[in-house]
Amino acid sequence: MQVTRRRRRVERAATGASGAGRSRKVRLATAGTATLALVVTGTGIGTASTQQFGTQHVTQQTKDGMVVSSDQYLNPIGDRLVVNNGKIMASSISPDGTHLAALTTDGGIALTIVDLKSYKVQQLIGNSASANLKIAGNDVGQEGPSYSPDGKFLWLAQTDGYTKFTVNADGTLANPVSVKIPADGPKHALVAQAVFSPDGTVVYAAVNGQNRVVAINASTGAVLQSWNTGIAPRDLVLVGNKLYASNEGGRMAKPGETTINSYNTPVPANPATGASTTGTVSVIDTANPAAAVKSIDVGLHPTALYTSKGTVFVANTSSNSVSVIDSANDQVVQTIATQPWPAASVGYEPDGITLTQDGHLLVTLGRANAIAVYRYASPKDPASYIGLLPTDYFPTAIATVGKDIVVSNTRGIDAQRPTTAAGHGTHDTTASVQRFQLPDDRTIKSYTPKVFRQNGWTENSVQVANDNRNKKPVPVPQRLGDPSTIKHVFLIVKENRTYDQVYGDMPQGNGDAALAQFGENVTPNQHALAQQFGLYDNTYDIGTNSAEGHNWLMQADDPEYTESSAGEYLRSYDTENDVLGHQKSGFIWTGAQAAGQSVKDFGEFQSMETKPAGGTWQNYYCDAKNMAATGEPSAYPIKTGSAIPSLNDVSVPGFPLFDTSVPDVYKEQVWKQDFEKNGPANLNMFWLSNDHTGGPASPAAQVADNDLATGQIVDEISHSKYWKDSAIFVVEDDSQAGLDHVDGHRAPIQVISPYAQHGVVDNRYYSQIMMIRTIEQILGIQPMNQKDSAATPMATAFTNKPDFTPFTAVPNRTSLTAGLATQPTCGSDVVAPQFAAVQPSTAVPASEQQVASQWAAWQKNQHFTGPGAIPDSANPEQMDHFTWYQVHGWKTPYPGENKIYSPDQVPGAYIPSAESDG
Repeated sequence: MQVTRRRRRVERAATGASGAGRSRKVRLATAGTATLALVVTGTGIGTASTQQFGTQHVTQQTKDGMVVSSDQYLNPIGDRLVVNNGKIMASSISPDGTHLAALTTDGGIALTIVDLKSYKVQQLIGNSASANLKIAGNDVGQEGPSYSPDGKFLWLAQTDGYTKFTVNADGTLANPVSVKIPADGPKHALVAQAVFSPDGTVVYAAVNGQNRVVAINASTGAVLQSWNTGIAPRDLVLVGNKLYASNEGGRMAKPGETTINSYNTPVPANPATGASTTGTVSVIDTANPAAAVKSIDVGLHPTALYTSKGTVFVANTSSNSVSVIDSANDQVVQTIATQPWPAASVGYEPDGITLTQDGHLLVTLGRANAIAVYRYASPKDPASYIGLLPTDYFPTAIATVGKDIVVSNTRGIDAQRPTTAAGHGTHDTTASVQRFQLPDDRTIKSYTPKVFRQNGWTENSVQVANDNRNKKPVPVPQRLGDPSTIKHVFLIVKENRTYDQVYGDMPQGNGDAALAQFGENVTPNQHALAQQFGLYDNTYDIGTNSAEGHNWLMQADDPEYTESSAGEYLRSYDTENDVLGHQKSGFIWTGAQAAGQSVKDFGEFQSMETKPAGGTWQNYYCDAKNMAATGEPSAYPIKTGSAIPSLNDVSVPGFPLFDTSVPDVYKEQVWKQDFEKNGPANLNMFWLSNDHTGGPASPAAQVADNDLATGQIVDEISHSKYWKDSAIFVVEDDSQAGLDHVDGHRAPIQVISPYAQHGVVDNRYYSQIMMIRTIEQILGIQPMNQKDSAATPMATAFTNKPDFTPFTAVPNRTSLTAGLATQPTCGSDVVAPQFAAVQPSTAVPASEQQVASQWAAWQKNQHFTGPGAIPDSANPEQMDHFTWYQVHGWKTPYPGENKIYSPDQVPGAYIPSAESDG
């Protein structure tokens, strides 16, 4: 409670600060000999870009709305119904307008039924204890569910077909029946939208995973007809006898074209950006099934379709536009831009469309938390933009119900679902349903500046230097292209930890020591780095898991494809090798190259690995020691690769990707040999992933290995000739593997440089997006989309007065070989005698041996090691509990619980893992 009270005092004091950029420092005594200065900034620091957050923290209610980790405020128009069952992936309204059925994930529920008259959740369908109606699996597709025209049936899209329900008179569902569509070799059906024929006897289904649409007998489930479409058909609408399908991946590749894979289909792609280069809508004549399927070219990554009076509207999610198709001749007659902020043309992600009776076209902008409103008269009359309306987090579906507009927001109010009183996790996900009546045009226009403020969209957010001659270099220039004192940037990406897990034991910051799993005795280097270069206790990761987190760091966005795939994750998880997950504006490394900067990659966003025989954890551990002692190359070289040609061009051979059976100290040696021989690039990217845990050594040993490798990298750089103009950013990809008392997205970071603020506690709001924008600003990289364009660089984390004192890595206090079934041939890792007493116990008390054996059996079924290793492949709640039990010697229940659970007893164990087939 002391920390909480002190935090409130700091916030009250900060509120009194005034003037742009004005701050004050308060000295706080530390547990050691060093002193950290607490930096606080007023909330009135200025409204330019996302500087408006000041010292606000996620979940805080402000005049602009509630703060979320994506550099945004939430304050939606109308009524909000929070759905505490995970994220809504898609939704549909019953034909009579009385109910909303929503595909749901990340909370043990597959389908949520909302009574729109009472505006309450009426029924939960899934395989968790909270479900009113049980079904076998919680996997859900990207689109639907689908009501029959008479409202008596509903079809739920799942991995290998549909689950068909009858609809009761009160709107609830009953009698689930499986309708299977078999796999085609390695390709599951992965069905998306289904639409009924007008008489309800036939269901047309988009078989996303097999690049086809099928007609199904609605009574028997028999497949009547199949048509080949473009790549990854997703949404469907029926206009008379014409069936339209949006193809996420566009058309099939032509001979000689550059392609990148997506679920075993080669997709026409840009070799630099890795993004698809075509988008199409397939047209099927249901009255003449033998007729050739037509194809209409539209924008990139077409998703939502909507039809009215013979017109088909197409949301081009990656092109940020809406195509208007006249079904009479199947021609695109106009394209409507959905780019409301002039500073950025991409990143708004339109993903839902509806049309009101009075001629208003409404388009949800998922990544902008907004609805774009247009005046629309006819296909050939250009639509006119009116303004924006605010929503909750990531609107994904919109419908007109009488006079009401109903919106489903995928992330609702973010990770605020109550699961334990002890803290918050990223999988405490919510959704929301929003209902309002459309205001008049004048009122819509008045809401637009509010949406701009909530997104941080301001004038001159991205300023480009016209002439940088004779300009004095500063660490973080105000204009892109102006000189920086920093020439070499190192981005070290780790895996999955919250702030409290690592720094909760540091009394200087806003931590909770009860949640500190990997405190100073496990992470002495991270603690030493925080003492020397600053402790950041109000910084947030955005994503829920690795698939999202690595995209946020490499693309400054988690593209809609990854957002909408979260109900299955079978088509792809980490989208390094899936073209559909890549934005057309490219990656941080392609931006660096476009700015004339050199790049080196060490594992980040790599997707392929081949390990030689004998490449065990123990052998790599000994190999690392030999490499350090002799300078010899690795005896067990690893081959890696990427599906993206531009990343292969800058990747350093032999650096492993995610694989917890390779120590991070080995990876550090591979990098060190290249660094000492060839020097650094301007942008250097790393994936140091063993703080994920799950490998052969104990969790504490793996986090200690990760900590030591980090410290050694910083030591090497800071003692080199490159230190004088270097900056090192250390960040987690996400913070899903534990609890935090402020918010599940709060994560540990380090900003390390001669120009970094030394010895401070900085409680300004920062995020991964701001970190990426800082790197862009230093290296002169053009921002990739509206998110990093709006972000404020972390200039306040730097000073113009450098301190060139190097960092000296400290020895690990936790043995790196603890928990191994077989010790390395080169000997066990032995820590200094004074730390022998703090080694986490690997012995299991007699009272817990039975439950520990159940966990051992569970661990054997996970995929954390070897060439096929998959990050986040375990159920997240089970993984977090298992790690907690191991770290605490099987003596302490998980926070907020009163016993040690077996795997099947873990609350939340119904949450699907990232790889649902794992």
